[in-house]
Amino acid sequence: MGVFTRTTKNLIIRIDEFIDNIDIGLLVFKEAMKSYIEKDFETFERHFHKLDALENNADRLQREIENEMIIHSILPQNRDEVVYLIDMLDEIIDSIQNLLRDIDIERPVIPDEINSNLYTIVVTSANAAEELIPAARAYFIAPYTVREKLLKVYYFESETDKFVAQTKKKIFRDMNNLHLAEKNQLRYIINNIENISDYAQKAADKLSGMAVKILE
Repeated sequence: MGVFTRTTKNLIIRIDEFIDNIDIGLLVFKEAMKSYIEKDFETFERHFHKLDALENNADRLQREIENEMIIHSILPQNRDEVVYLIDMLDEIIDSIQNLLRDIDIERPVIPDEINSNLYTIVVTSANAAEELIPAARAYFIAPYTVREKLLKVYYFESETDKFVAQTKKKIFRDMNNLHLAEKNQLRYIINNIENISDYAQKAADKLSGMAVKILE
């Protein structure tokens, strides 16, 4: 049996729609970064605007979910935890939107030597967050399955850390043709991509504890 009863159907629909926005946003993010790395800036901008719309919709749904839980006193004993989880999921899409906006404004030059490295970090970090999605959905319908669904979140977060370290070493130790300012700008981008998997790990830790608690 799931967390909610039949009286909360509208809330479940909103939560599903909210999670859908995060899920699609991660796909759009990967496509946006792929386009930018390939220097297809027109396609990048199109994906950036898609992500912007998804983030705005996620914010609206977040407010509706939190308001409905308060107004109808839904799951009062777990409300704070559910709201915290929703906030953390929203933080993922917020961070993606902010990163793409910075890239759109600054238009950093990505050296060809690290194209593959950077896209690997993008995919791996986004994968960590994508693996969080089915676990978050499961919490509301089958909480006993949550912990097993989180294993890949931790795997991809760990892989992201490895690829980030390798790429930073390459940039700062081997790419002597770059100025320090250029290296620091690349580090800023990489750190913000890495943050996606960090947020996913943080949310996974919280979600795992929530699932245990509700099954006690």
